Amino acid sequence: MSQQNRFSVLPYAAILASIVSVQIGASSSKLLFVQIGPEGTTFLRQAFSVLILLALFRPWRHLPSRADLVWVIVYGVILGVMNQVFYLSISRIPLGVAVALEFSGPLAVAVLASRRWLDFVWVACAVTGLLILSPLADTGTNLDGIGVALALAAGALWALYIVVGQKVSHRVPGGQAVALGMVVALAVTLPFGVVEAGAKLFMPNVLLVGAVVAILSSAIPFTLEMMSLKHVPAKTFGLMMSLEPAVAALAGVVLLQEYLHLWQWMAIGLVIVASAGSSLTSRR
Repeated sequence: MSQQNRFSVLPYAAILASIVSVQIGASSSKLLFVQIGPEGTTFLRQAFSVLILLALFRPWRHLPSRADLVWVIVYGVILGVMNQVFYLSISRIPLGVAVALEFSGPLAVAVLASRRWLDFVWVACAVTGLLILSPLADTGTNLDGIGVALALAAGALWALYIVVGQKVSHRVPGGQAVALGMVVALAVTLPFGVVEAGAKLFMPNVLLVGAVVAILSSAIPFTLEMMSLKHVPAKTFGLMMSLEPAVAALAGVVLLQEYLHLWQWMAIGLVIVASAGSSLTSRR
């Protein structure tokens, strides 16, 4: 492979590495659930993420106005609750299934922004996949109903996060908004984490795994995506991100021994088709 071809492939490899890093981080987080619960794990991940983001962006140098700060607080509250709800969901259902269900949020945002007939094809794929994963479906998968509901709630919060995030991005520079938003998210999850885990949060092995989870889930993917977005078209980026449920399912199998039923793999495939199709045919 020529040097030019290598450089042209690197941004796409960076996106794939980002997706893999996020899902390895999510799998690693489940290892902490036994010791500090999903609430403690969410808090610990966000605490380390805050330290990383504050060091990177130093948002105190240019604080937003009072009006903009209100939007940042709303953004941070949504981010904190979304992460907490998602971690609660994966404590009850397999990681791959939870990620597929969570994708209902951004899919809804993408489809509602358009009114073309083709979008109804992607809606049909997504809805079919979600129905298969529903506890009401007689597929023999026996998914926890509360876990499914929590994953769908995380998806709804993800949709809200996208909408509010767009407003925030027009008011506050991206890195600064993320850093300040994560501080707010940490404040939201702090009481739940402390009540659930208490002094266990400061055990050396827990702190070590928490730092690894934060680096894998936040620092590495954020850096890789920022590097690649300059060189990859938006539609291609969206298409590659559609692979996330499949990568999550594979990470669950390899790292957590979360073996899925054939019906669950089919449902995840339908969600991926819906997400990829929506990305490829979107006008914006």
